[in-house]
Amino acid sequence: MVRKTMNRVAHELRGGSGDVIIQDVVTAAEMNGHGSMYAKVTLKPGCSIGYHQHVDNTEQYFILSGHGVFVDTDGSRVEVGPDDVCYIEVGQSHGMENTSADEDLVFMALIYNK
Repeated sequence: MVRKTMNRVAHELRGGSGDVIIQDVVTAAEMNGHGSMYAKVTLKPGCSIGYHQHVDNTEQYFILSGHGVFVDTDGSRVEVGPDDVCYIEVGQSHGMENTSADEDLVFMALIYNK
C-alpha cells in the first residue's frame, strides 16, 4: 500500500502555545497497538508543546531543521538543532519550544509503547 501523509493541526498541544502542525507518517491505528505516533512535526516561531509525562510509552524526536529548546524531565532547558536526538524514557516528562523569531522547528516524532 502507498498513500500520502495526513496533515492535522493541534491547538495548544499538551498545554503549549500556538498551533502544532502534525504530518502523520503512520497513524495510531496503523501502529496496531504498538504506539500512537510516527510523524513529522512543525512548530512555527513562538509555538510549543507543553511539558507532559509519558506513562506507558516512550518518545523520540529527531530534529530535521530549525532551532529550539527541549525541556527535559529534570526541568533543564537544552538548545536543539538539526541532527539532535531527544529521547524520552517511560515515566519521564518533557516539552519542546520554538524560540526562534523567524524559522520553523521541524522534527520527526515517534511514540511507541513500552
